Amino acid sequence: MLDTFREVHTPEGVALRLPAAGPVPRALAWLIDLGIRLGVLSVSSALIGVLGTTGVGLYMVVLFLLLWAYPVVFEAMLDGQTPGKRAMELRVVSADGAPVGWLASIVRNLLRTVDALPVGYGFGLVASLSDPHGRRLGDLVAGTLVVHAPRLHASPQPPAVGVHAPVQPLRPEEQVAVIAFAERAAQLTPERQEELADIAEPATGARGGAGVARLLGISNWLLGRR
Repeated sequence: MLDTFREVHTPEGVALRLPAAGPVPRALAWLIDLGIRLGVLSVSSALIGVLGTTGVGLYMVVLFLLLWAYPVVFEAMLDGQTPGKRAMELRVVSADGAPVGWLASIVRNLLRTVDALPVGYGFGLVASLSDPHGRRLGDLVAGTLVVHAPRLHASPQPPAVGVHAPVQPLRPEEQVAVIAFAERAAQLTPERQEELADIAEPATGARGGAGVARLLGISNWLLGRR
């Protein structure tokens, strides 16, 4: 099943496109979470084992927390992401795009017992493949959706240069192009920077590396930087 977009409209009339995640990335996220829980359970078992019969009750508490509280707490408190979902860049949200709440998270995770039937998440897989947005039964009942949530990376800052006025007046579209060049300059190779700066020679009065520096300076001038 291909990932698709779910379009919702806010009360203000703004259309939001939610990139719904398909069953494959969701299954990988679940496997990562399963590995983490099994690892914690193994370590806990070794530590609790020294308590003998007294540790049986404590072991059951740890097992309960890992089985039921683990996904709910992470989803409700960490913006809809368990460690597995975070690793796969996924997030649980409400069907309208709002952050998932405690009740919705509890409902969707309780219904995993139904999705897991009859074996290997059979019902959940059928529901996910049947739903246009890849939702399993727990999501349908809880009104939730799992979406792609790529991590945001800080944009590279352009090199620090002085302020230069253009040699000749620039039209509005040319001003936009100069500012766009400055914003992207750090992502370009020096050769590509010079190639683009040479096109703007009538405004900069320079070519090559000097033209790049002059163009960045014009951007600072347009933005009112000092």
